[in-house]
Amino acid sequence: IYVGGIAIELTAALLAGIGVFELFRMKGLAVLSFEGVLSILGAVILVLPKDPWFAFLPANTDKSALFYLIVLLLLGIAVVSKNMYTIDEAGFPVLVSLYVGVGFERFLTARLVPNGLVVLIFGLFIVWATDIGAYMVGRRFGAHKLWPEISPNKTVEGALGGIVSAVVVAALYLLAFPGNDYFGHGSLIMIVLTIIFSIAGQFGDLVESAIKRHYGVKDSGNILPGHGGILDRFDSMLFVFPIMYLLGVF
Repeated sequence: IYVGGIAIELTAALLAGIGVFELFRMKGLAVLSFEGVLSILGAVILVLPKDPWFAFLPANTDKSALFYLIVLLLLGIAVVSKNMYTIDEAGFPVLVSLYVGVGFERFLTARLVPNGLVVLIFGLFIVWATDIGAYMVGRRFGAHKLWPEISPNKTVEGALGGIVSAVVVAALYLLAFPGNDYFGHGSLIMIVLTIIFSIAGQFGDLVESAIKRHYGVKDSGNILPGHGGILDRFDSMLFVFPIMYLLGVF
């Protein structure tokens, strides 16, 4: 994160590839299959910036053309396999590529913009403060289940504690790095947006919980001792950074 440049570009691409692998494994599909390789390739295409990685493309062509080629190839498997592989099955690798690829691409974009280190760390602090606040408040005061069908341990009190924690951390951060100087909005608006980012992060965590519950797994992987897989650690960020981008923070 500190070094930036090609180092974080390759790291983000690697994380995206592992994220695709984890989703394929949860579904019980071989990632070294034709569709698995295409899905990883699609995610990597979405993550890496055109310059320098795709400088071979014509000047007026963006990466979406390459990604759509991946989609066409996945759909083409139905023809080659004589409909043994259907459009429904092709939908999974495409959705996985988009979910993981765009999430890590926005994570990377936050670092590559001017003042990117400040912007990226702000997003990380919001996610971490939300997680810590939700855990501590939920353990101490949690009484009302937030969404027991998806994540039985999360509570309404914990969710609110996570939001308050994120707002406090954001306020302190903005004292050091004022919004008008480092972000696309003033500090007061950034505090309001922090509430949205905190909610988005918690929703991203619930989405990952829903996916794991659907496939009957506890963790997305075991690459990170004490945390699980890459998606277990980055599930909130895959929602927060695209929302930050959408709302003009970077």
